[in-house]
Formats: sequence, structure tokens, C-alpha cells
Amino acid sequence: MKQQQFLCLLPVMGQLFSNTPNEEHQDLVSSFKQFKDSNVKSKLISQEATSAIELHLTKGDIQGANAVITAALKEISDIPLNIAVTGESGSGKSSLVNTLRGVKHESKDAAPIGVCETTIERASYTHPNLPNVTIWDLPGIGTTNFPPKDYLKRVQFVEYDFFIIVSATRFKQNDIDLAEVIRMMGKNFYFVRTKVDSDLRNEKECKPSTFNENKVLQMIRKNCLDNFKKNGMIEPQIFLVSNNNLSKFDFPKLMDTLIKDVPAQKRHIFTLSLPNITEAAIERKRESLKKYIWLEAFKGGLQATLPALGMISVKDMKKLKASLNHFQLLFGVDDLSLKLLAKDLQVPVEQLKAIIKSPHLLEMENEETLMETFWGYVEKFFSVNGGLVATGLYFQKIFYLQLHFLDTVTEDAKVLLKQLYSRENSNLPCPTAADCNKI
Repeated sequence: MKQQQFLCLLPVMGQLFSNTPNEEHQDLVSSFKQFKDSNVKSKLISQEATSAIELHLTKGDIQGANAVITAALKEISDIPLNIAVTGESGSGKSSLVNTLRGVKHESKDAAPIGVCETTIERASYTHPNLPNVTIWDLPGIGTTNFPPKDYLKRVQFVEYDFFIIVSATRFKQNDIDLAEVIRMMGKNFYFVRTKVDSDLRNEKECKPSTFNENKVLQMIRKNCLDNFKKNGMIEPQIFLVSNNNLSKFDFPKLMDTLIKDVPAQKRHIFTLSLPNITEAAIERKRESLKKYIWLEAFKGGLQATLPALGMISVKDMKKLKASLNHFQLLFGVDDLSLKLLAKDLQVPVEQLKAIIKSPHLLEMENEETLMETFWGYVEKFFSVNGGLVATGLYFQKIFYLQLHFLDTVTEDAKVLLKQLYSRENSNLPCPTAADCNKI
């Protein structure tokens, strides 16, 4: 058993934990520096917070460092994110609202689509797995009698982190005027041209012998940009998307742009809210969650005086189960998501569960096998880092097992993504009759 292999390390660990206060503080600072360096790019927590934690650790003020980390973790989890989506009725904005929330259009809490009447009132839709993320469906400015400045006041402009302006055809003067006012008021906006899949189908049906997808997409983009020029707007970035096929066209590029532009302190929560449409998006979630788990474990390790070598407790099991369920929800590997995917793929849900591992983690890994997994992670980290950290971080069972669960769920999400793409590529939708003069 791996635990027996590590018994020989106990004298080394004993020496490690018998360091003088100054030596131990240096170990803490050195350990935290690894997180600080990686945080420069990810910006999970603010630069001010990382500097404050490092200063407290250097001074040996463990309670001070603990307080800063606790506050940072709370901010990461509780900070609100509000996204505004606006556009005329029929533009596909309600479908985009559902897409950003990862909600099926027929779900009872989905934004209604296919409704002809317009409204002058905004509607809020909470992310199903992240209650502090809200997508706001705003009335298109063309459906109201308010000029841009009055419109923004009416829809509570100050509440939103950024705006997505949606059109299914050409962006109109009202959309451009609204964008200019948003820019002048210091917030970001993004033009999203929806329903490009419908345009492609129409063009292919009308001109089957000369159809070229890239040329049609270039023509759609050019038409939009020409319209911006006519209305005196310097060429903005425009994203061509299909709410029915998120991995195609510009939707992944839109997500990358939003992550880059969103306020740094909200980047983690926004990353977790995004749909799992590409392996890159799935990996981005995993990396952000790993940093959060590390920071949480480091906080716990600050109070550790001995390595956590005992067996898995009831309390530990409850936390592990909660972590696993949370990961499954975020990556679309929970029971409900599997049932919906099975329905889309027209296969039994048991068939999907048979090709992934996370639904069986706690069934297969009882107390003894969980400890085997724990020791495996200890061995891995020991070989990579060449030593142990005085905080006891590398001997916290929950830390390693959470990473194990996260890695397993991440790989499951990739397996399911491949299944979905395989099905889509083998069952492409047939073109339907439509207006050939739309483009």
C-alpha cells in the first residue's frame, strides 16, 4: 500500500514541522509565491490581495494572511456578474440568453423564444448553477420610444458589466447610437450577428452549384461593416454566431473576448458560467477551479500543525460529495444534463454513464480506495516538487481528492463533447425552404 511507502518520510516531515518560526515563514512565502506567479495571468484574486497575503506571511502573521485569503475567497464566490443582451424582437436575443445560461429553450425557466409581441420591460434570468450570474434580456431600442440616453436609464444601465447587441440582419441606426452611448459611458459592448446557420442553409438551397460557406460568411460580415461605416462608426468587432451550433463560427471567439475583457475580479465566475462547447473552454474551467481549490487548501494548511495522515472522515466524505456534485453541474456531467444529452443523442442514459467515470467515483472508491488515491497524489506532487511544504498543504486529503474528482469530471466532459460532435457530424440537418433574398 502506498501509505506504507511513505512511512519512511515521517522523519523528514517531522524535521520539516520542527523548523524555526522564521524558516517556516520562509516556507510559507515560497509556497505562496508559486500561486502568486500563476495568478498574474489568471487574476483569480487581486494584486492587492496577493501582496497583502505575502506581506503577512513574511512577517509571520498567519491570522492576518488567513483573514485576507478568507475575504478573497468570499469575494470570488459572491461577486455578482450582470450581462445585458439587447436587440429587436426576432433577432435571436432570447435564444442567446438561454445559450449563455446553458439552458434548453424548452426548459420552464428559459427565456421565451418565438414570441412576436415586444416589451419595454427588462427581464432577468439567473444562471442555473451560479446564482450570482444574471443574464438580462432587454427590449431592443427600436421597440421603445426612448432615445439611447433615456433608454439606458430606463433599463438600469449602471447594473451591467457589459452589453451584447444582437441582430439577425443588419445593425440599425438605433443599435449604433446605443453602442456609442455605452462607449461614452465607459462600458464595453459587442455586436453579435445571429442566425448565420439559417443564412447559410438559405444560400445553399438557392445557389447549390456556386455555394461557398466562407464567401457567404464574408459577405454577411462585410454587409454589417459597410452599414457601420455608413453610419459613421469606426469598424467594431462583430461576431457571427448560431445559437444552434455553438462550436462553429465566432461563438468561441466571442467567449474568449469576453473573458479577456470582463473585470479581473469577475473572470473566475464568468469562466465557470460558460457553456462547455470546446475542449479549450472545458480546460479553462478546470484551471480556474484548480487555483481556487489550491487557495482554499492553502488557507486550511496555514492552521495545520501535523500532516493529515488519518483515514477519510464522515465530514470529509460530505465535503467530497458536495465538491463532486458541484463539478458535475459546472461541466454538464450531472444526472439531469446526462438525461438531456441522452435525449438529444437518442441513446439510453446508461450508455452515456458507461463511457464516463465520475458518476461512479464515490461508488467505487470507498474509504480505503480513496486513501489509495490520496497517496497517489501525494507521491505525484512529491516527485514534481521535490519536497513537502511546511503548511501541510501536500498532506491534506481533501485537496488531492478534490483535484482527482475535478480531473475526472473534466475528462468526462471532453468524452461527452466528442460524442455530441460525432453525432452532429454524422447527422447534419437538411436545408429547409426559405427566403432566398434574405442575404
